[in-house]
Amino acid sequence: MFGRQISHKIVPVAIALGCLSAIGFLQTSKLAQLSTQADQIQNSLKYETDLRHQQASLKLLRQLPDFGFDNLVSDWVFLNFLQYFGDSAARKRTGYGLSPDFFEVIIKRDPRFIRPYLFLSTSVSLKAGQPQRSIQLLDKGLQSLEPASDPNAYLVWLYKATDELLFLGDNQSAQNSYKKVVEWSQENSDPDSQRLSALSARTVKFLANKPNSKNAQINGWLLVLVNAVDDDGRQRAIKNIKRLGGEISFGKNGKVTVHPPKED
Repeated sequence: MFGRQISHKIVPVAIALGCLSAIGFLQTSKLAQLSTQADQIQNSLKYETDLRHQQASLKLLRQLPDFGFDNLVSDWVFLNFLQYFGDSAARKRTGYGLSPDFFEVIIKRDPRFIRPYLFLSTSVSLKAGQPQRSIQLLDKGLQSLEPASDPNAYLVWLYKATDELLFLGDNQSAQNSYKKVVEWSQENSDPDSQRLSALSARTVKFLANKPNSKNAQINGWLLVLVNAVDDDGRQRAIKNIKRLGGEISFGKNGKVTVHPPKED
């Protein structure tokens, strides 16, 4: 009898403790959710603030006169761009819209600085969705470049051809740009340059014989693949090569082989 009375008293207490635990769990979960939301809002505000500061800085650099330190300014802006490009969390929030502004400053200050061009097409055309602006910037840089001054200068023509072919569908301009790749790459005898030259030459033939050739587009995406500066660019290239009917295989040494569709 006494045991049953104790049992009757314990059950309500256990239920009450269970309810309190459930309430505590729900409150903790709610607090964690609110904390996460607050962090997201704070990060968004930080990203927007950083973006405004970058915009103001780039605007000032575009307007500053030449004090004889153009190379240093170009180097500094490129380093800032690499931080901007590599901050994937911030770019998911605010996008890549400032990419062309970085390159406008870099090309204005030091158009012979080849390394930034490796990122220009990817960040402006692929990421920011502004291929026309990318081509304009590449054209501006090409006015100060020649193969004799830098054996890798042909790469600028290569990125221009890729933008023209894949993003604007301007096959005639792309054909002319690929011809320049073949011409300028003769100044560079390393194996990679010669492979790119041969691939560009084949693309010229495809475009001359059949302007809407899938093989020409596959070659264009292959050039994007082998020159991609981030995984997103590589995956986009692979997806488009497969969409066009090409098959991709990767060798043990990292060599990429693409098998084009038979009907083209």
